[in-house]
Amino acid sequence: MSGLELLAVALGMRHGVDPDHLAAVDGLSRIRPSPWNGVLFALGHGAIVTLLAFPAAALLQRVDLEALHLPALLLLLVAGLNLYRLLWEPRREGPKALPLPNPLLLGLLFGLGFETASQLSALSLSAQLSPLRLGLLFTLGMLLVDGVDGLLASRLQNLARDSLRARQASRALGWAVVAVALGLVLAELVGVDLEALALPLGLGLFLLLVSLRVYALRPA
Repeated sequence: MSGLELLAVALGMRHGVDPDHLAAVDGLSRIRPSPWNGVLFALGHGAIVTLLAFPAAALLQRVDLEALHLPALLLLLVAGLNLYRLLWEPRREGPKALPLPNPLLLGLLFGLGFETASQLSALSLSAQLSPLRLGLLFTLGMLLVDGVDGLLASRLQNLARDSLRARQASRALGWAVVAVALGLVLAELVGVDLEALALPLGLGLFLLLVSLRVYALRPA
């Protein structure tokens, strides 16, 4: 790979560690534990980034998509579903009658919402890389992060069926998802810029997931 191609992958990894991504993937994995949640989310999000890299996608800039607050609304849904499980269904598999967002669709809708510095930086490379190549490399970076995150979160939830320690860890992750998601929603709605805190928040949530996974595997 050239330096620009490696940069596109690195920007995708940086975008994948954003706290809104991880909160969405972790929250979805708690209510529908599938090892493919993170992969599908990254593919959906990467499809939008790839589309926006094409010059013709400039037409989309005429539509004020940020005014819809799509990511905030989706995070609110994820937080609500996790809060429902934490408070009202602690011993069941999950809410069957409530709407469960599809991870691919979730990623697509997130891509139509607010942009972060890493996504904007990637789009600026479209003048040096072909849009399709840029999109594939950027998506690969997101897949590496969000895919691993979704796998760990789903494995933790599956362990919770037979392990008290894993159930405790899963609930701790659930409360963390609710707190991060609601914090991001509030910041988005009141117009507070959390870009400077995005990386430490995302890394903190990912490290918490890894720690809880290790805790769940330790013998009681």
